[in-house]
Amino acid sequence: MKNNIALIFDLDGVIVDTAKFHFKAWQKLAKKIDVHFSEKENEQLKGVSRVKSLEKILEWGNKTISDDLFRQLMDEKNQDYLSFVNAMTVDDILPGVTDFLTSARAEEHPIALGSASKNAKTILKAVELLDMFDAIIDGNQVTKGKPDPEGFLKAAERLNCLPEDCVVFEDSIAGIQAANRAKMISIGIGDKAILNEAQHCFKGFKELTFSAFKTLI
Repeated sequence: MKNNIALIFDLDGVIVDTAKFHFKAWQKLAKKIDVHFSEKENEQLKGVSRVKSLEKILEWGNKTISDDLFRQLMDEKNQDYLSFVNAMTVDDILPGVTDFLTSARAEEHPIALGSASKNAKTILKAVELLDMFDAIIDGNQVTKGKPDPEGFLKAAERLNCLPEDCVVFEDSIAGIQAANRAKMISIGIGDKAILNEAQHCFKGFKELTFSAFKTLI
């Protein structure tokens, strides 16, 4: 495996388990506007921007609201979410992630974050992983959400790497599709039945150790 292969990580559900925080915040919002929202609906919002997520919830409930209320609800959801995020510590890093990142840095692989989250830096600071990344592309720097490959392509450009020399780690089908459209190697982190378009899939970084990754690639 060439050391110049770049590693691009999604954040939610890959590095930290903030998906549970999103679920709680979206569920509270949906209840406020009288829309049913369960874990099944939440699964469809993984890797999707805040705007698109709220649009989907409104569509599911056959609701129409004003632009002002739309913005208000997005702000309220984010504040609820941040109340959980601000209490995060290194204990919220998913198992095996820190060892994987440490080994990757030791072998001088370029590392980037490619996340739809606009709170990515806040989260990485809270869990003390910010210094692990050479580049951070988040929801503040992209105009097109996954499955559009814009975020991953920007990450590759920031790392001065060709797309075909990049490996993406994702827990959402939209993220896997974005990686595949970018012509990058896609590795699913999660349920293989859901992430069936990934080139490889592992339950997590306890299973996908760095030594296993080197053999794989």
